[in-house]
Amino acid sequence: MSVGIGKGPRKGPSPAAAANGDTPHYHGHRDRLRARFQEAGAETLPDYELLELLLFRSIPQRDVKPLAKELIQRFGSFGEVLGAPAARLTEVKGVGEGVALDLKIVEAALKRMAKGAVGKRPVLSSWSSVLDYCRMAMAFAEREQFRILFLDKKNILIADEVQQTGTVDHTPVYPREVMRRALELSASAIILVHNHPSGDPTPSGADMRMTRELVDIAKPLGIAIHDHIIVGRDGHASFRSLGLI
Repeated sequence: MSVGIGKGPRKGPSPAAAANGDTPHYHGHRDRLRARFQEAGAETLPDYELLELLLFRSIPQRDVKPLAKELIQRFGSFGEVLGAPAARLTEVKGVGEGVALDLKIVEAALKRMAKGAVGKRPVLSSWSSVLDYCRMAMAFAEREQFRILFLDKKNILIADEVQQTGTVDHTPVYPREVMRRALELSASAIILVHNHPSGDPTPSGADMRMTRELVDIAKPLGIAIHDHIIVGRDGHASFRSLGLI
């Protein structure tokens, strides 16, 4: 990973510090935190300490605990820090472009891993993986996105596409375009997904009207709509679980 703060190579303690036997106080903290992670696992660490472990790699010469706590306070959670746009991350003092890039690389890796779990098995038999992927991909986005998972006859993922990106509280959806794309891919079923940047995944009246319109158009074409999932920072809502499909 890149250094993030400054452009020069990484360096250890200064020669003067080494000569005097002065080791920065945070070196022992880093060793202890790494040991806790190895021995007890990530589940035992609060968000800011897990973030510290990432920042160790990007910022080798500074105590990063205050920065980790500030990032969590600013954005709300570990996931929201990773999901924040790079431009917003660099607004925080101490986060350079390199640090922001490192965090976005970690986010991209997690998304790729989650998507891989969805693509290997029939979607309906790995529903928790679908929800995990949808949350990872969209829950912390700052603008609404409308995503479609296209499935074949065995409910295996054919394609995962973001159809539209809108504003903080609205995304235009064109039902006939959705169906046209499903037919192009020879999809037998689809799952609709969109996010609520407000954090509250409760379906709106517009969400319900749009979903009914899509169901009405899809049915004569022999395309099933398995679900419409809304994700947000506060959780998710499933139209099927709510009896809305």
